[in-house]
Amino acid sequence: MNRVGLFLGILLIAQLFLTLLLYRQDSAGAGDTDNQALVSSGAYVIDELTVEDANGNSVVLRRTGNLWQLPDLAGLPADPEKVAKVLQQLTDEDPGWTVAHTLAARQRFQVADYHFRRKVSLASLGQTIGTVYLGTSPGFRKVHARNERSDGIYSLDLNLYDLPLEAGKWLEPRLLQVRAPVAITADGYSLQRRDGEWRLGTGKAPDPRELQALLDALRNLQVLGVASQEQQEATTRSEATLVLDITSLAGSRKLEFFRLGDDHFAASSEYPHLFRISAYDFDQLTGIDSLLLSGAQ
Repeated sequence: MNRVGLFLGILLIAQLFLTLLLYRQDSAGAGDTDNQALVSSGAYVIDELTVEDANGNSVVLRRTGNLWQLPDLAGLPADPEKVAKVLQQLTDEDPGWTVAHTLAARQRFQVADYHFRRKVSLASLGQTIGTVYLGTSPGFRKVHARNERSDGIYSLDLNLYDLPLEAGKWLEPRLLQVRAPVAITADGYSLQRRDGEWRLGTGKAPDPRELQALLDALRNLQVLGVASQEQQEATTRSEATLVLDITSLAGSRKLEFFRLGDDHFAASSEYPHLFRISAYDFDQLTGIDSLLLSGAQ
């Protein structure tokens, strides 16, 4: 064997030895559990959630009463189910078995304080009660996690998609839904609900299929996020495809629907923002046949 071959052989053996050593270090403590939450909230009521990445991007959510709000979006409500899922995973009293404990594993799984994908801080009355680093994914809908004050690394039932850095992606998706309308007016028809029945402005009964399609579309309308400043400015220079004046048990509002290229938006008189919606929701509402609804066909 020549010297080059001997050197490569020694190098390979050294690499295998190092890999085995790291594996044994990780495995030595893996599987242990202290049956403690990543963040022990105790008697605290968590009222602030901050999500950051290593590039300085961040989003803050604050709790007022039972409502989680987004300060960056003028206090618009956040999706309570999305927030609850994150808090449940981070404060679960038994996070399961640890998968590693070593400093090397922190870097490899990207849960070190200098190398992470998400940094999540929970606070109560202005005091941080726990910070968790989230890193790589060990499997489908899983993410490695470590409390900043401990060595144990866990696998949680979360993914980074559950912790977006854009405030708009935390929005309550049902924000614009109309659950119990009693009057709806658009260009081409006017509807009122009286004594449990819907009637047109002419006094006639509307087409039941078109009426149900309209009510279902309003009841199921979903917000996907907030439009950019450029998109919001563009809609001020364009005409809405559909304008609905709606009175419901919750009050009155005006909903306007816009199309900009392949994107679809909705504006509400209740909020200063323009919201992104799906093409499906847009088509469901703008596709209502006003002539058929009013009985003109």
